[in-house]
Amino acid sequence: MTELVHLDVADGVATITLDSEHNRNALSRQLVTELRDHLATAEADADAKVVVLRSAHRVFCSGADLSEAAEGGMEQGAQTLVDLQRSIASSAKPVVVVLAGPVRAGGLGLVGAADLVLAAESVTFALTEVRLALAPAVISLSLLPRLSPRAASDVFLTGRTFDAAEAAEIGLVTRVVADDQLDEALAGVLAELAQGYPQGFRETKALLNHDLVERIDRLGPEIAAQSARLFGSDEAREAMLAFLSRRR
Repeated sequence: MTELVHLDVADGVATITLDSEHNRNALSRQLVTELRDHLATAEADADAKVVVLRSAHRVFCSGADLSEAAEGGMEQGAQTLVDLQRSIASSAKPVVVVLAGPVRAGGLGLVGAADLVLAAESVTFALTEVRLALAPAVISLSLLPRLSPRAASDVFLTGRTFDAAEAAEIGLVTRVVADDQLDEALAGVLAELAQGYPQGFRETKALLNHDLVERIDRLGPEIAAQSARLFGSDEAREAMLAFLSRRR
């Protein structure tokens, strides 16, 4: 089986790269399992002070793997996405997400849980769940604390596409840079983080993400069950199959 997520540790940075081009880094069972395992490995690696999460290709993440979702049985997948958000938020190390291309639906949960998010100007976002008879249930755990209530209502209910500049305005993205300056911006952030100490990162992240981690622990099981119920509904299955047939 070809690996869909890669881990490389060098110069104090653990770089985790999503590399599932055939489905635009959709959150398949294999991808989320490998991502979870690589996050755990990076967390335990004393040589890694910072974690970077990015994509090997243009699209960062297209959301849930609808081919799998249409077959049912999303309970484990929903809980794994809860666990991924908790792993990122509770990590003792700063987690930097780098966005060079589109992010859709479930992929925004990884963005919401991260500590710092760098986005190229051309990146677009959309929470398209309502258009598939679903709700952004699991990813609401990390997104709602980031967004103002009005912004959340707008992007959750309309499912519209919005750009990186708006994502920064509503609190989803830390910094937006020109497309050709994304790697330079990342290098600058990593140079700044290199001056920090592990204890400082650990204790500061505990302060910053205390409420988020508590929210995930308190609501996670209930929200995962809601997500699995919605994915398993007749209405959602019909909508997903219709979407997949149009995409072909």
